[in-house]
Amino acid sequence: MIRLLKYVILDIVKNKIVIAYCIMLALFTWSAFGLEDNVSKGILTLLNIMLLAVPLVSVLFATIYVYNSNEFIELLLSHPVKRSVIWKALFIGLSLSMVAAFIIGTGIPLLFFADFSTALIMIVAGCMLTIIFVAIAFLSSILTRDKAKGIGIAVMLWLYFALLFDGLVLFIFFQFSDYPIEKPVVLLSALSPIDLCRILILLQLDVSAMMGHTGAIFKNYFGSNLGLLVSFLLLVLWVAVPFYISLRKFKKKDL
Repeated sequence: MIRLLKYVILDIVKNKIVIAYCIMLALFTWSAFGLEDNVSKGILTLLNIMLLAVPLVSVLFATIYVYNSNEFIELLLSHPVKRSVIWKALFIGLSLSMVAAFIIGTGIPLLFFADFSTALIMIVAGCMLTIIFVAIAFLSSILTRDKAKGIGIAVMLWLYFALLFDGLVLFIFFQFSDYPIEKPVVLLSALSPIDLCRILILLQLDVSAMMGHTGAIFKNYFGSNLGLLVSFLLLVLWVAVPFYISLRKFKKKDL
């Protein structure tokens, strides 16, 4: 397991895409803080990119990497190595590499410019989003042998969580605005990891007042230490469920 994990990490680290991703994150983060006269504005600018670019790059790179590793996986399966060990090593290796790129590119500048607690929340949220969308990529890649279909599924899932989900929530909110639906809306937010991370960071910035009455509801639920713990557990669940399903399918899949 350890030897396989080392090989995967070294292979990914040598990949120029991951290095370019890390450099682009660093350039954008330093620019966001350097060009803005207010740290909060810089954080909000960075937040918009973090919630869109980080999941997209993670899900695309991980999906393509899994498909490109098919021959390597088949070679490993010809040896006395458990399928679960192979799949877990690939997942952990990909996750660690993408998380390291995010921390170097975005986490270090955040610690320099932002308040420590805000920076910590953003770093944790970014790392969790990275791992979640790597898990979603593994699920997408195991659902079909066709590389184009697998990448298409991954992109569609990203589009749903990043764009369509917000539209659906707003539609429900406006359609049932005459009813007390704030609590159901809070529960709905748990169905999207991107929305969950956005709410946690905005509450940490103490801009929930800009979110109106619903913002007060969110602050009551997620603003406390218990709320942060529950939110973190929900994000962990978003990692565990897609990866567990992909692992089950990989064990049974005829390669």
